[in-house]
Amino acid sequence: MNQPVLQHFSYDPFDPDVMADPLPYYRRLRDEHPVYYIDKWDTYALSRFDDIWQVLGLTDGTFVASEGTLPAATVLEHHNDGPVADPPLHPMPFHANFDSPIYENVRRCTSAQFRPRSAATLTERIRTLANERLDELLPRGSFDLTQDYGGIVAASLVCEFVGLPVDLAPDVLATVNAGSLAQPGEGVEVGNARPGYLSYLTPIIERRRAAGADGSVPIADSLIGFRLPDGSEFTDLEAATQMLGVFIGGTETVPKITATGLWELAQRPEQLAAVRADLGGNVPVAREEIIRYCAPAQWFARTVRRPYTIHDTTLRPGQRIITLLASAARDEREYADPDEFVWNRPIERLLSFGHGQHFCLGVHVARLEITIMIQEFLRRVPDYRIAADQASRPPSSFQWGWNNIPVEV
Repeated sequence: MNQPVLQHFSYDPFDPDVMADPLPYYRRLRDEHPVYYIDKWDTYALSRFDDIWQVLGLTDGTFVASEGTLPAATVLEHHNDGPVADPPLHPMPFHANFDSPIYENVRRCTSAQFRPRSAATLTERIRTLANERLDELLPRGSFDLTQDYGGIVAASLVCEFVGLPVDLAPDVLATVNAGSLAQPGEGVEVGNARPGYLSYLTPIIERRRAAGADGSVPIADSLIGFRLPDGSEFTDLEAATQMLGVFIGGTETVPKITATGLWELAQRPEQLAAVRADLGGNVPVAREEIIRYCAPAQWFARTVRRPYTIHDTTLRPGQRIITLLASAARDEREYADPDEFVWNRPIERLLSFGHGQHFCLGVHVARLEITIMIQEFLRRVPDYRIAADQASRPPSSFQWGWNNIPVEV
């Protein structure tokens, strides 16, 4: 692939050219500027796999998310004079903005259904949802892999997790899609969620509180029963805000990875044939390369709370870092020929779901969804063609993924 020549190099995640195609910028950052300072935001961009793995793995309070994990330009344009304290307990923002122990304790309220053993029990439910969707879509002859297939399946599961009727899945999907299409510099931090998200979630908390929160809707009921260190409880709006990670993350990422993975395989008939030879054994292997190659999340931010030196550069308290996860996925130091898609590539480490304290809550469910949706599609569809000229990947500073992938079956 011919990459554009970047004569006078500069990088800003909110630059329209970067948002349209960040990959050539990432290569230049990795090779020449592994710790790149963005003066406008008083922020350092880390682009190499090992550096990001090391930084995100720290749990000693050196890096915190007190300004959010995806802060908007209005946050970044303020340069801090020193460490940034955790937010006040009330009004409580999304819990990822807090350091230990508040972060872990609130996360525990939302995590039970996503642990490996619990996730495994969802296998047949996901398979049923995938096949019900294929039953409806395949007779049409053409549909959108991202939205009509993966999107509805993922949103249906999210509805069940948070206590919404499954028939609201199309509306939930549309709401999350609209929220992720942020303008340059706007940010998509869940703690600053668009009102449309909370219009679904706050009524759930209100209903569950009125019904006694008996545990039958585990996430909502656990949040209602949670008490903060000062003994206070969440308001309905605060409890709903803690559900945003499940609501957004569970709906947005998996459909893009699944659909793009099927597209990548379709472009490589020999690899597709190899995967088809044993769907049960080979799809879980291919899934890891699909995640590495296709995951849409570009970066997450942290704020420095203690001095930290990396590549002879010392980061000061109050400054920020952005960890370029999508750059790490293409790092030649971690993966041989990283710009090539190889279905059975040996992969020891991935950063696509993060690492350390803020590792993706739903990673086990996400892997299961991707596996089953690809298996069921390939099992039922002997041949398919992607309408590449109609596919759409809008510019984005964060979710740079294929929103629309039309397929003919």
